Amino acid sequence: MSSHHIVREKQEPALLLLGLSNFSAELLGQLLEWSPTVITIPFVAEQLNAFEIKIDFIVSDELNEDLQSDIKLIHPQGASMIEAAMKYLMKHDYQAVNVVADDVDLQALAVFADKINVVIYTGNKKTYAVSSGFSKWKPAGEIIRILSVYLNLQFSGLSQLDEKTFITTKDGFIRLNFDGDLIFIAEDI
Repeated sequence: MSSHHIVREKQEPALLLLGLSNFSAELLGQLLEWSPTVITIPFVAEQLNAFEIKIDFIVSDELNEDLQSDIKLIHPQGASMIEAAMKYLMKHDYQAVNVVADDVDLQALAVFADKINVVIYTGNKKTYAVSSGFSKWKPAGEIIRILSVYLNLQFSGLSQLDEKTFITTKDGFIRLNFDGDLIFIAEDI
């Protein structure tokens, strides 16, 4: 007997694809598994089209007619592509977005991180914003990098390797407390 799941629109994170260099096709397949809303930029749209991946939106002022039918445009209107996509998602009540990029400007996403859950995938790294009091179960020996400026950091379950790099000391929960709203952390995937 098979199990069927009903996935409601916007229940799964949207997928914002800004670059696919050095990104695992297997992980991309996992991110696409629940048929998220796919938003991309013109250059990446051509790659996705070649892989026959359905595109919902392109952030651009014009549409390449050689691409799939039924693609809608998100007009940047003077904003960066990231900003235009994020504003669209928030306006349409998306709660989360997975961003796949070759390189990403955390400052551009930091503006939105307290309004929408943002997870960024670049190469073999997963980056996301956490608030003070963050805890997560991690196996021993995993590297955690703090990518933001922080004040009065207190941590447990971690050993500090340098100013921004930490390693989990044993299997179990890590905890981060700090002054301020959010910081971005990165982990290997």
